[in-house]
Amino acid sequence: MADGIDTRTARITAEEALAVHASGRPGKLETRITKPLTTARDLSLAYSPGVAEPCLHIQRDPALAYDYTTKGNMVAVVSNGTAVLGLGNLGAIASKPVMEGKVALFKRFADVDGIDLEVGTEDVDAFVNCVRYLGPGFGGINLEDIKAPECFMIEQRLRELMDIPVFHDDQHGTAIVAAAGLINACHLTGRDLATTRLVINGAGAAAIACAELVKAMGMRPEHVMLCDTKGVVFQGRTDGMNQWKSAHAVQTTARTLAQAVDGVDVFFGLSVKGALTQDMVRTMADKPIIFAMANPDPEITPEEARAVSPHAIIATGRSDYPNQVNNVLGFPYIFRGALDVRARTINEAMKVAAAEALAQLAREDVPDEVHNASAGSRLTFGPDYIIPNAFDPRLISRVPPAVARAAMDSGVAQRPIADLRRYSRELSGRLDPTSSALDAIMESVRENPKRVVFAEGEEEKMVRAAVAFRNAGYGTPVLIGREDRVRATMASLGLGEAAGIEIHNARLSHRNRDFAEFLYRRMQRRGALFRDCQRMVNQDRNVFAACMVALHDADAMVTGLTRSPAVCLEDIGHAIATAPIGMGRGLAFGLTLMLGVRGSTIFIADTLVHFRPNAREMADIAIGAAQAARRLGHEPRVALVSHSTFGNPMHTAAEVMREAVAILDQHGVDFEYDGEMSPDVALDPSYRALYPFCRLTGPANVLVMPGLHSAHITSRLAPRFGGGSTIGPLLIGLERPAQIVSMDASVSQIVDIACIAAYQAMGR
Repeated sequence: MADGIDTRTARITAEEALAVHASGRPGKLETRITKPLTTARDLSLAYSPGVAEPCLHIQRDPALAYDYTTKGNMVAVVSNGTAVLGLGNLGAIASKPVMEGKVALFKRFADVDGIDLEVGTEDVDAFVNCVRYLGPGFGGINLEDIKAPECFMIEQRLRELMDIPVFHDDQHGTAIVAAAGLINACHLTGRDLATTRLVINGAGAAAIACAELVKAMGMRPEHVMLCDTKGVVFQGRTDGMNQWKSAHAVQTTARTLAQAVDGVDVFFGLSVKGALTQDMVRTMADKPIIFAMANPDPEITPEEARAVSPHAIIATGRSDYPNQVNNVLGFPYIFRGALDVRARTINEAMKVAAAEALAQLAREDVPDEVHNASAGSRLTFGPDYIIPNAFDPRLISRVPPAVARAAMDSGVAQRPIADLRRYSRELSGRLDPTSSALDAIMESVRENPKRVVFAEGEEEKMVRAAVAFRNAGYGTPVLIGREDRVRATMASLGLGEAAGIEIHNARLSHRNRDFAEFLYRRMQRRGALFRDCQRMVNQDRNVFAACMVALHDADAMVTGLTRSPAVCLEDIGHAIATAPIGMGRGLAFGLTLMLGVRGSTIFIADTLVHFRPNAREMADIAIGAAQAARRLGHEPRVALVSHSTFGNPMHTAAEVMREAVAILDQHGVDFEYDGEMSPDVALDPSYRALYPFCRLTGPANVLVMPGLHSAHITSRLAPRFGGGSTIGPLLIGLERPAQIVSMDASVSQIVDIACIAAYQAMGR
């Protein structure tokens, strides 16, 4: 099993690893202040005398610590360093780099804050007393790298003494991820868990936890056999036994590992390199399931196992082989769910729920983000992909809700969550601001499903996006392409049947004549002959899709993977006109949403259409962008941005902005606006205070840029510095909804843009 990334696969050197830990601030963590501490008043509120108020309230009601402090999102990662990775007893201080890393993983994958605590004792009583008295400051305790059998005693006693979750990840994290893989391996090999037979080699913390969890999931106790360095753990054995091993002793005549695996379905290895031989694999059942989880070298390599059993399903603890049993798939999300319902403990039901959620996720189509983060061939559910990838962005929204539900159903949740679906969406937003911004839109579209045309229907990404769009309940996707090719693509990707998806061949469509006549009416005075219009409808999928939307055969369209935005705009413009905006004239423009920058959302325009807008166009763009921001739940504050701020320096290039402001003044718009101004003044209160006449009452959230070049550069560059993300550019101002994605768009981005297009159709 593994936490994080296998260093062997990453091919790093000792020097590189040491340099990373020593560079800049030593270590991997720092403290970040979440409240303003700039002025004397800030200090008075956050510390003395203001801090006395929450102290007094918590004294009266200790549960208020979850409201006034970090307790509800804070986990202590605790170790004494007696079993550090695969390195053995290194001692408490030498375990600190690992514990810091664990805290970093909590934050990176589940937005759980943590503090590492290295306890300098191997005495169980002293360790327990140390941790139990730290309980008031934390929402949970993650025990780490503590050797067996002491880890069993420590966890058990702390769970009895504390009213917050105590979780030894080396035990349960491995068990949960391995169980998820086992669920899917049994599914692929046609096995029923209740009749499946398992041998576990190793009798340490993780092995005992695996045995307990698979039994809790329905595997019969007599079908689970444990082996240690002395052989099979059988009933009546006395040599090398303890209470934890004895609990899993079975009645059997087998005494060696070789005898134990004869005819069994599953092998779990939590032991040492080479423990499982090819001869042993030959004796296992047909299509054996082998989880060789010893690190850094497994009990048997996949190559060795498949040489004697080609249809074996194999998992290891290493990332350079398929099916990595990686603890990072478990602990961040399990704690996330437990903390959010204020669970008193993490019980078997919660562990089973986590395993089942992981198993289900592995069966779904894999997002591009995961493919990009993992080397090798495309990931599809099957023998080489039974466990989700650690970089799957959906983990945060799938596993914690399952854990939270199990906590509520089993009665250990102290703050039940009424709407788990909403909770799932909120979780996505903790790590991906884009998800939060799309939340209301997605829900609206689910309640009012639409028909959306995916113009480049033979492209793999478009096919996958269409399937995801359908599965999400957004409506009916329409793929434009040759049906045989589209279906072949779906089959090759393992996406199942095309139920709920329409496929239209532009050349063979019965609507061709109608579309050509419609197009000819629009273009006959723009130099087009009827046969030109026929050719465009037959041969240009963008034009065909735009005609479908224009004539209400569909509600919206999305394109852009194979052609530049300029070409797509021209194709769409043949069939779909611009809508009146601002001063009553038709105008289309691009709007990019930049999310997560300084914890806010900023709209940038025009990022798609106008290279150098004139003053009237600039005013129209400001009005359209403000309207779009308001529809997305933001009260617009529009800054017309320039290198100049209110005439300083005076330059003819800034005159367009000044004229646009004057036009807005004449038009009497109902939102805040001002300009020309630099981005500093638009976004920073201290700079804006230098201009008391500025009309903006707060930081601008809509930036109207002086030209396409500056808008494009800003929208692409800023997220790379600020750590935010972007949506768009969205095409605003057409009579009927059409959106253009970038050529490098991921499947998730295409689905998001298609959903926005469907949302635009709701207002038509």
